[in-house]
Amino acid sequence: MGRFSGKTIVVTGSGKQKGLGQAILQRFADDGANCVVSDVAADDEAHAVADELRGRGAPVEVFPCDVSRSEQVCALAELVAAKFGSLDIWVNNAGIGFMMKPLLDVDPHDWDKVIAVNLSGAFYGTQAAARAMVAQGRGGRIINIASQAAKSAFPHLPAYVSSKHGMVGLTRASAVELGAHGITVNAVCPNHVTTGLGAQQNDYFSKLLGFDSVDAYLANMAARNPMGRPGLSSDTAAACAWLASDEAFYVTGEALNVSGGEEMH
Repeated sequence: MGRFSGKTIVVTGSGKQKGLGQAILQRFADDGANCVVSDVAADDEAHAVADELRGRGAPVEVFPCDVSRSEQVCALAELVAAKFGSLDIWVNNAGIGFMMKPLLDVDPHDWDKVIAVNLSGAFYGTQAAARAMVAQGRGGRIINIASQAAKSAFPHLPAYVSSKHGMVGLTRASAVELGAHGITVNAVCPNHVTTGLGAQQNDYFSKLLGFDSVDAYLANMAARNPMGRPGLSSDTAAACAWLASDEAFYVTGEALNVSGGEEMH
């Protein structure tokens, strides 16, 4: 019996193989949780993620959800509660980070799309999950996947940086109101993690900063980190597992750096 046996976790934006959402679900699957894979489409890749989780022994469902649409997020929470009998852990992981442009070149459509997914999506998810958890009366855990960009600024990512800063504000405001219901709300702030999205950022910023190759860019990143390497998906997944555990019940409203101390360098 794992420590999350009988509990159900939803991770939005988890339908990509080798993505951060998959890594989070893998950690919870290994600890006995019921797992919900959710992405904008329930496509072959999302079902491949689900099949991998079933191979770990986890009960799994795949539900499509566009997190920028509040009605779809509400429907997702209701489907999960009906299917598994509870909704215990909700991770707002869906995000857009590939719109990399200088500030002066960002048009309203770019801005609106990033904010709609990264920040509004996290709000809709928090609200829908909290409503289900309050109705159940057993508390719960809401975890927002923010970023190092939630506390620092980076060039050519004005919408992304703004959305992640806003996510930390959402985390704190939600924690204040939901604590009375036994619901904790926390954010995890990883440094750079090379997922599919991370690979796009690697290519863009290695060129922007004048590195000869992506490998040279990553080597420089590792050299600047006190722990000697960039972040791994498993680092973020481990932080989520702790925040969802009984040991972290008294921790809420926090924005936890999972960065190897990079922000101190």
